[in-house]
Amino acid sequence: MKKTLLIAVCALMSIAAFAQKDSGFGIKAGLNYNKNGDLIGAVGDAATNIVEGSEGKVGFHVGVFGKLNFSKLYLKPELVYTKTSSSYDVDGTSTDYDISKLDLPVLLGLKVIGPVHVFAGPAFQYTLQNDLDGLSVNDVESDFTVGLHLGVGVNLGNIGIDVRYERGFSENEANFIGNNVTDITGRVDARPEQIIFGVSLKL
Repeated sequence: MKKTLLIAVCALMSIAAFAQKDSGFGIKAGLNYNKNGDLIGAVGDAATNIVEGSEGKVGFHVGVFGKLNFSKLYLKPELVYTKTSSSYDVDGTSTDYDISKLDLPVLLGLKVIGPVHVFAGPAFQYTLQNDLDGLSVNDVESDFTVGLHLGVGVNLGNIGIDVRYERGFSENEANFIGNNVTDITGRVDARPEQIIFGVSLKL
């Protein structure tokens, strides 16, 4: 999977270099409002408890992009570092679940009218770290996963503003165990579901 990610990153850099000559490249950053999937766990000898979905919290992203224009269409690959956070109620205690990852969205966009455009495409994700506050968490089942981005944006000169929805396709869980105080075991769904607000600058 790491080799696949390396190939994808090299492809992005090649496209970005080509885009520098024909269309453009730049930097981007923004905020992510993320919710992960179900947490399934048990405290001591108690029956299994399912926490259905998490409470959303705000994270952030920073990265680079390349853009190739084709009349009404454009191709926009991005390479982004993302930090997301969500919260679960575990045994009456609010527990944060933080994930750091590299995202590689490859977006196909359509210019609708004036500065307004819509876009969609796959997002290839590589998990760097995941942490469930106060609990010992194993690595996720798969470091490399695929999701979908759908969004709308406006371009104001060299500045772009967009909002998008991301949903992970494949299930991707991490197992956890409690600390020395609370005997908790279970698993948590690391698959993202988030609203992403982004600002980009074409260089």
